[in-house]
Amino acid sequence: MRNSPFWWILIGFMVLLDFYVFQAIKVITYTTSTRVKTIVFAAYWTLSIIAILILFILPYLQFQQQSKIFRTTIFAIIAGLFFAKVIAAVFFLVDDMRRGIQWVAGKLFFSNTEGEGLQQGEKISRSVFLSWAGMIAGGGLFGSLLYGFGNKYRYQLKKIRLSYSSLPASFKGLKIVQISDVHCGSFTDKKAVIKGVTMAMNEKPDLILFTGDLVNNNANEMLEYMDVFNKLNAPLGVYSTLGNHDYGDYVNWNSKEEKQANLEKLKIVHADLGWRLLMNEHVILQKNEDKIALIGVENWSAKASFPKYGDLKKAHAGAGDYPFKILMSHDPSHWDAEVKKTYTDIDLMLAGHTHGMQFGIEIPGFKWSPVQYIYDQWAGLYEEGLQKLYVNRGFGFIGYPGRVGILPEITVFELT
Repeated sequence: MRNSPFWWILIGFMVLLDFYVFQAIKVITYTTSTRVKTIVFAAYWTLSIIAILILFILPYLQFQQQSKIFRTTIFAIIAGLFFAKVIAAVFFLVDDMRRGIQWVAGKLFFSNTEGEGLQQGEKISRSVFLSWAGMIAGGGLFGSLLYGFGNKYRYQLKKIRLSYSSLPASFKGLKIVQISDVHCGSFTDKKAVIKGVTMAMNEKPDLILFTGDLVNNNANEMLEYMDVFNKLNAPLGVYSTLGNHDYGDYVNWNSKEEKQANLEKLKIVHADLGWRLLMNEHVILQKNEDKIALIGVENWSAKASFPKYGDLKKAHAGAGDYPFKILMSHDPSHWDAEVKKTYTDIDLMLAGHTHGMQFGIEIPGFKWSPVQYIYDQWAGLYEEGLQKLYVNRGFGFIGYPGRVGILPEITVFELT
């Protein structure tokens, strides 16, 4: 990627952005002393130049698995600085457009126009105000991303009670724990991960369901954490499906055979953990004389950038005879594209995938994340008629090694 045109366009855009933001810094430091200006300007350009230089050399550096968090953190800080400058630049652009319109209007209709800067009797010009507003908005974003580094292991228990008239009597009160998107290759704190698994087991679930993305890319990522996740167990079993990251699609393998071997190894990992991996199939769960169907499909996405390995028609075949059905499907876009349209007898679908983008706002009665402009269902419970979908916010993290507003989740369902 570092030699691609996109990479050089990105670097060029970052340089232009640095110069653009610097103009606003000069505005807000206009009335300060020369010494303050020198310190501010030197600090700004030092950080900006270091960020660009790191982007150049980072792809060439080799990291051991335990040091990858350093690389990821550094990259996340640079990305945070970049997006903070983009947010700030929006404010600066608004001001530039305002001044441009004012200048044109002055030339066309007036002989005198109001000059920029501080005017006599004016406490602060609009340019200075918008420049400060941009700096505060950008700085707020960057600060929140730094704060989010400390939230990546702050596991939250979400307890959800779901009511169904179709649920057989023996399964009333069934407690299900859902975990999704572990992304083991991102972990660096084993004790914190153990704490999350312990939280799940303390709920004493009857059934545990894992909805995909056990690793980032490579099955070997799980080696250090086998003795952690094998602690997950339940009377009715632990069942799992694959997510888009589990197939190794984001790695340049030496051959198709090597990629396939990695997938086969990951299947063995699931088995060694004591999990029953469902590959476009269903199993029957029984309590007393009552039975329900648990369906699991491989990754299936309605988004063009993600694969369609799943086959719900195959997995569903034969399950129609049972009064209650749970579907595990990693990508929530499957819900609108297939489940609601064709498989209206599926009572509950469990998904993950989005992580809530690991960034957003959640307060009682309101939630927001940029991911909602891509996915209609991205976190929490959704209902359509008698059918329900729940999208887990993810146990782990990938890319950005943190969480802002959208915390890692362990979901506990009680069926009534």
